[in-house]
Amino acid sequence: MRILQIMRAPVGGLFRHVADLSHELAQRGHKIGVVVDTLSADSQSEAKLEALSPDLELGIHYAEIPRTLGAGDITTPFSLRSLTRKLEIEVIHGHGAKGGFHARLARTKHTPTFYTPHGGVLHFDKASTNGRIFHALERRLMRRTDGIFFESEYARQTYATIVDEPTCPSLVVHNGLREDEFFPVETAPDAADFVFIGELRRLKGVHILLEALSKVHRRDGSPANALFVGDGPDRKSFEQLAGSLGLGSRVSMPGANPARDAFQRGRCVIVPSLAESLPYIVLEAIAAGKPVIATAVGGIPEIFGPNASELVPANDAEALRVAMQLFIDDPEEAARQTQRKSAYIRQKFSAARMAAQIEAQYRSAMHRD
Repeated sequence: MRILQIMRAPVGGLFRHVADLSHELAQRGHKIGVVVDTLSADSQSEAKLEALSPDLELGIHYAEIPRTLGAGDITTPFSLRSLTRKLEIEVIHGHGAKGGFHARLARTKHTPTFYTPHGGVLHFDKASTNGRIFHALERRLMRRTDGIFFESEYARQTYATIVDEPTCPSLVVHNGLREDEFFPVETAPDAADFVFIGELRRLKGVHILLEALSKVHRRDGSPANALFVGDGPDRKSFEQLAGSLGLGSRVSMPGANPARDAFQRGRCVIVPSLAESLPYIVLEAIAAGKPVIATAVGGIPEIFGPNASELVPANDAEALRVAMQLFIDDPEEAARQTQRKSAYIRQKFSAARMAAQIEAQYRSAMHRD
């Protein structure tokens, strides 16, 4: 099949998903092209796209895809429709709110078109102007959609609640990891007791983690410490909070680093989020053999599966403190829990499984036509 993947910004978990899907589909003999936005990228975007290019026989193409509504929303669908004819595309797949918007507007009668929200449209407040516009557009575009993939059951239920029940075929297809990611990362001798990896903003629950950390102690009675790997808009306020809690040298915020490098620098990964969809960092940490303490939000219970009872309530510093102290007090049990979770996600959350499910839906839609 000749497949075109459309997204806005080549960053974050959405890009990770597109990259893994493109690689797996290319390994199955399909020809893949990718469309990305000309207006948004981060410092690593070009390097990421360059690394992906060997899997993209149909190339990397650029279009104006504004984050909210803009002039590009009028012109880009026409240019994408022309591109699909030029490349003889047989399947279009849009990712994120705007990738999905343009993919479905570019759809032709004989080109099945799929959509993965990736949380995008689900993040718009129903009461906001943008929320009302995008949710209405979602309902209108349903008739131009041959299938919707949700990365979690949580995302599917949320979509049905705030947008509508899909009138087209829909399927939950969990994000997956490559086989080479399922090997343990050795912990450095000077590693912190805990490591947080992600954006430094309140939605990620960093303030809750700082409050909990202030009351956690090692078995010898000395205070536990933590590393916060990442950056974000609330970094300054978190530094001030750490100071007011008397954490001082117990907290370090060195900036962003690749996840597997950060795994070496902490004995236990903490994901104290107040909201999530299906975060890759939880999958990656478990696959790397790291104990993980996480909150029961979004699709995280789906990742933990039969081990979901180990999750802690969101926005509850005391519950988080108890879980952190249990890790300190009984690391052997934490290691056993990690082995159970790793076996589960290896079975249920592989990139090969993810791609096979999506590929089957592509083929089914082509046969329907």
